[in-house]
Amino acid sequence: MTCPICGEKTAADYRPFCSARCADRDLARWFNGSYAVPSEDPEDLEKALEETERHLARGDTDTSSGLH
Repeated sequence: MTCPICGEKTAADYRPFCSARCADRDLARWFNGSYAVPSEDPEDLEKALEETERHLARGDTDTSSGLH
């Protein structure tokens, strides 16, 4: 089995990762929103659209900070 972050062989203590560093990198990706589980809940979609529209109305170019 190989590490999903760097491709190295996994270590039993950190499986499915090869090291604590790669495990931490994966966790950071979840925290910063790089990974996301899509929602099909109409309320979530409506909230995301409203938030995006608010950002665009203010002239914000980065709408990712308010969308989770």
